[in-house]
Amino acid sequence: MAITLKGDKVMNLTPTIKQKSLRINLNEYVYGSFSEIGAGQETVRNFFRAGGGSGTIAKAMSAYDKVFSDAIYGIEEDKRYVTERRLRKMLIHEIDLLEERLSRKEHPDKLFFSYANTVATIDFAKKFKGHGWVGIKFQLDPKEAYNEIVLHVRFKENDPRLQQETLGKLGTNLIYGAFYLNDDPKELLLSLYDDIDEDNIEIDMINFSGLRFNSIDNRLMSLYLVKYNMTDAVMFGPDGNNLLPAQVLYKKNILAFRGSYRPVTKVNTDIFRKSQALFYKEKKVDPEQTKIIIEITLSNLRSTHKEGDIDERDFLDRTKLLCSLGQNVMITNFKEYYKLVEYLSGYTKARMAFGMGIYNLIQIFDEKYYRDISGGILEAFGKLFYKDLKIYLYPLKNHETGEITNSETLKVHPRMKELYKFFKNNGRLLDIKNYEPEILDILSRTVYDMIGENEKGWEEMLPEGIPKLIKEKNLFGYK
Repeated sequence: MAITLKGDKVMNLTPTIKQKSLRINLNEYVYGSFSEIGAGQETVRNFFRAGGGSGTIAKAMSAYDKVFSDAIYGIEEDKRYVTERRLRKMLIHEIDLLEERLSRKEHPDKLFFSYANTVATIDFAKKFKGHGWVGIKFQLDPKEAYNEIVLHVRFKENDPRLQQETLGKLGTNLIYGAFYLNDDPKELLLSLYDDIDEDNIEIDMINFSGLRFNSIDNRLMSLYLVKYNMTDAVMFGPDGNNLLPAQVLYKKNILAFRGSYRPVTKVNTDIFRKSQALFYKEKKVDPEQTKIIIEITLSNLRSTHKEGDIDERDFLDRTKLLCSLGQNVMITNFKEYYKLVEYLSGYTKARMAFGMGIYNLIQIFDEKYYRDISGGILEAFGKLFYKDLKIYLYPLKNHETGEITNSETLKVHPRMKELYKFFKNNGRLLDIKNYEPEILDILSRTVYDMIGENEKGWEEMLPEGIPKLIKEKNLFGYK
């Protein structure tokens, strides 16, 4: 159960937006400011309408004019206003004002908060539906430091008024969740869509921070965003904090790798290194403007669980190892490669490439993955390769015969033979030739079984530093 702040009356388990606003208003300890830029004062409006807001609302403001906004919160180096940096400035500024203007001696039990959003709604041409940053900085004990929840949204509705209403509901859900659902971040996350259809708005990034969230792994929160259809793809960095894909990938060269990484092996890191070297040799690629992404699909995460659900511990085990290698990790709903390419193409027109093994390439040429699109595999391949996308192919060793398979010796289905030859002969498939033959016998599933059964020798199959981390954190069932 979520904590109950002093002075509260218990309400129903699924309160309406008005009930949530009223519950906050009737709590004599919660007190804060609302600062909303770009879509009206839709969140604070809910608290005004609910009644009893005088004890909750310290201030409500909307600095629409850029000059006034800059005068209050400062000028951004990039001259942009709908950014995470801008949002955090707003949250800090308003909290500082509360602390400065309200005496703690006279109000020792007040729980301060600042709620803020900075958004751009749909444009007149309706080509850009809009997006925004939403956040809250809040206390759960007047003697404790502040906690913080920051998220990024993308609007899906085509009417600015509807977008404003949706934003107001989202903001109310966030404030309510911060105070009443903070002990269960998963429940808090799901509650953000209370009275909101998932077709109205997309949440593609969220980060929890502060004393009350010390035990929360933001990577797991990212997983929930994809699992519960709040977004199709999320990304987090080596430090474990969630990243906004649009910020990371915008106008960048992208080199992506898909796999299970259960666990990451020497074969995986060899593919990473050798593909990167080939990618950097491309004339259209600037190493300084390149992002490398390790991608895991939701279907892959589900396939390792007996009931078809996601093993959260297994997910965190994999991501901790990848992050320890300094990699950006992406979790997606894209089972088919062409959908991933479409998604990435929404952020960049620069050169892209994939590094992969033979098994992954065979899947690309498997017709069963394209039965749900009218144009079948030809339509999918048009989307996959229209940007001159390259594939760097790592060879496969037959563990019984010792035979090596590469792009020259790979046998595809007879119906796919000519299509395969077309892309091969047009330079879309490049073999990684300087691979390390001695590691081709390493298989992730074998290593995983050896770790769980405490067999000797698995350490030599993994990159430097990974065995130590597995043992220290007891990952993959290690004992």
